[in-house]
Amino acid sequence: MKKVVIIGGGIAGLSAGIFAQKNGFESIILEKHHTLGGECTGWDRQGYHIDGCIHWMVGTKEGTQIHDLWVEVGALEGIEIFHPESFMAVEYDSITVNFYRNLERLKSSWLEISPKDKEVIEEFCNDIKKLQSFSIPVGKPIDMMNIIEKIKYILSMKDIGSIMQKYGKISVKELAQKFKHQALREAIASFMPEGDYSATSVIFPLGTFTGGQSSIPMGGSKALTQRMVEKYLALGGRFETSCEIVEVDIQANRVSSVKSKGGKTFLADYYIAACDAKVLYKEILKGCYSDSEFEKRYNNPEIYPLASNIYIGIGYEGIMEDIPRTLKFPVESLNITQNQKPIKYLQMTHYGYEPNFAPKNHTVITFAINQFEPELEEWERLVKNKEEYNKEKIRIGETVIRAMEIRFPYMKGKLKLLDVATPQTYVRYCNAYRGAFMAFWPTIRGKSLTHTGHIKGINNLLLSGQWLQPPGGLPTALITGKDTIMRICSKEKQPFITF
Repeated sequence: MKKVVIIGGGIAGLSAGIFAQKNGFESIILEKHHTLGGECTGWDRQGYHIDGCIHWMVGTKEGTQIHDLWVEVGALEGIEIFHPESFMAVEYDSITVNFYRNLERLKSSWLEISPKDKEVIEEFCNDIKKLQSFSIPVGKPIDMMNIIEKIKYILSMKDIGSIMQKYGKISVKELAQKFKHQALREAIASFMPEGDYSATSVIFPLGTFTGGQSSIPMGGSKALTQRMVEKYLALGGRFETSCEIVEVDIQANRVSSVKSKGGKTFLADYYIAACDAKVLYKEILKGCYSDSEFEKRYNNPEIYPLASNIYIGIGYEGIMEDIPRTLKFPVESLNITQNQKPIKYLQMTHYGYEPNFAPKNHTVITFAINQFEPELEEWERLVKNKEEYNKEKIRIGETVIRAMEIRFPYMKGKLKLLDVATPQTYVRYCNAYRGAFMAFWPTIRGKSLTHTGHIKGINNLLLSGQWLQPPGGLPTALITGKDTIMRICSKEKQPFITF
């Protein structure tokens, strides 16, 4: 039985481990943190549970390939799905712009706000509708397809291709400027900060959401991960936590062993790096096997930006029945970090639909504040002084609570700060480069990276995870974990077993 060592126990690592076991390999997952799951996780604070990852997840619609794949790895098997009625609500002046799941309701509500925008609203909604039937393909990766399979794949992408090309040529700001009404402009523009971020960041999520393909598994991120862990163990898999891999021994273009920070050595026939790509190339491989496509992106952050966030957990002594699950409300020039422009909106998500996330008649609330450059650099500086770093986290949390009390005066005295995570939190626990929680963010000038995971010059080491193909995130991690085992099966000249 051939052995596989998997470096990293996030969704990609768990997916690779599950399919390795299904296909007759003996596998072990080695995870730096004391808990498997990577960035798909949650944590408990003061009687509340803070969900740290899933805001919406592509693959919750039954009958789609990606849903079947989530079920196969145990993530969605028999799990209730919560379908919020709106993706997000954005307040501007006295108007609330809702991004409803029901596309007709979205259109009619926007026409009510701005009849003069009828033409652009209808065009926007028609384009969203074209994306509703799209389902992420989960079959063979392109590099393993024959010519007939490639032609079928290209034809299947025809509709989405034209829409993504259309919106890939304009920025979020340019899309917003198509609307005459300022409330609609603000709602669209709030998706991303100023810059040339591609409008695909708006259209694609709304396509999957209104098409019923993205919702929220009950129990949240940590519970989803735990179900995958249980599936992996039931198939005979093994794992070691608190086991960070820092060295590899390479001989004759093959990895012969890997060594942990604690000095433990692991031997296998194949090695899968289901971890951050920068960590693999720079830290584990010591820069000796660099990849030009990745380097081009790392060296051009304006064209290929990385995104992280400040993630704030707040406990509320009350329930939130009439407030949309995710709400953006305006704030007056809120200063978050030293180098960040004052932000105009705060994005709040509440978990009132999860009865076990908070004490009875209480609600847990999270705020996600996007961080790009130069904020990421500022956090790298701050973390070097623990006292200054911790004070800044508390200051930010208290600033957000004050903003909440202005927007919701009845909450005053009923809010308490539970936790503040920063980009450096993602670095500390997940080895995420600069704290990035997604792959390279789409911009007008940037080209999408589609990578096979092969490491030039090493025959038995493959990269897996969200960095390999757009748009990143959990579905990409799931698919690439599976694809990596498909590639190993091909090397071993054995059929790939699934479903």
